Amino acid sequence: MKYRMVHTNFNVFDLDKSLAFYQEALGLKEMHRIENEGGAFIIVFLKDEQSDAELELTWLADRKEPYDLGDKEFHICYRTDDYEASLKHHQEMGCVVYVNEQMGIYFITDPDGYWVEITPER
Repeated sequence: MKYRMVHTNFNVFDLDKSLAFYQEALGLKEMHRIENEGGAFIIVFLKDEQSDAELELTWLADRKEPYDLGDKEFHICYRTDDYEASLKHHQEMGCVVYVNEQMGIYFITDPDGYWVEITPER
């Protein structure tokens, strides 16, 4: 058997804010969305031009407070072809939360507090 990643899901508190963040931070574009007829939820699938994997953002209408992400011991990872320019861009956005110079990686955080690892192509 073979498997391939299809999508990863994050539940988000403010969908518009999250969509803007992922567009600016990672260049992800909306591919399609599912809107519940009653307005209970919206699911938006984002994608870059290099991968088939998508980031699924789920917004729930009845959510009244931001999500509790606990110890934040999970993350997704994106690889960049220009590490230095990417780091500078994310520093300018104010979303860099941790840089590991020894490993040559860093992490950014989205509006809900989810961590995204950025690594250079190796």
